[in-house]
This record gives sequence, structure tokens and C-alpha cells, in this order.
Amino acid sequence: MFNIELRNRAAKIKMVVFDVDGVMTDGSITYDDKGIEYKTFNAKDGQGIVMITKAGIITAIITARESAVVKHRFNNLGMTKLYMGQKHKIIALRELLAEYNLDASQVAYMGDDLPDICVLKEVGFACCPSDAVNEVKDICHFISAKRGGRGAVRELTDLIYKIQKLSV
Repeated sequence: MFNIELRNRAAKIKMVVFDVDGVMTDGSITYDDKGIEYKTFNAKDGQGIVMITKAGIITAIITARESAVVKHRFNNLGMTKLYMGQKHKIIALRELLAEYNLDASQVAYMGDDLPDICVLKEVGFACCPSDAVNEVKDICHFISAKRGGRGAVRELTDLIYKIQKLSV
């Protein structure tokens, strides 16, 4: 089902890191007339994150934006580490590697747009949703059949879960 390179990369993963807009969501950002921000998350994506977190995989978010909605989602899913307001995402990645004493080859990252490229080039398992920009798709090891906010996260978490034979 999975090719050998994909299996080998996924087998090494100890941490999965996600961008938010366009990965955990469909990229839409909605504001009401008071400037309150709304985002829509996929419940199945969330369940995938909960499962791999409970199975011992470190889960993190690195996002360029500050958002109370993202913080709430992060807490709701019981994820490990949250970096918001990260204009230079590579700095956050390097902090994560140092804090958890990991090599970049042990990290999967799912991003969808140009600010994610610096991290995608660094990690051992670069991943993106099917609707990522072409520059991202060109460097990814795994391109989900699903769009951002529509199952891409779950497809990645299920892949790692199955290949590593994880259990909760």
C-alpha cells in the first residue's frame, strides 16, 4: 500500500508538527463585525491528532498567526507544544528539536504554503494537503489525497499510526 521510502520515513517519526491555516483548516479566516475570528476544524482530523498524541507521538503547531481559536483547539486536542506568531517557522522547529532532543529526520511537518517551505526542507517527512501550492508539493514526500481542513491531517496521522503499529 505504501512505498518503501514512505514507510521508512514514517517509521522514524517521533514528532508531528502542523501549520494551521490551510492544513488544520481549509484556509478560510472569518471575522464577525466585532473582529472576532472564526475557524472551522475537521473532527476526524482532530481525532487523528488525539490518537497519535495518546500513542506517544509529540504533536505541535507552528503558525504565523496569533489566534485564541487556535489556542483553544490546541488545548482541546491535548497537543504537546504550540508556537503562534512565528514569522520564521524554522526557529520554532529548531527549538522543538533541541527541547525534545530529536533529529530532524524524526519529525513530520504538514504545511501548505510558502512560509512552510523552510521547515519542510529541514524535516525528515515533509507532508502537505492536496490543495497546497505547487512549490510546497514539489518538495513533499507525502501529498495527501485530501484538502486542508478536509481530512489531510487524519490521512497523515493514520499513515503514521498504521506504519508504526501504534495503539492507544
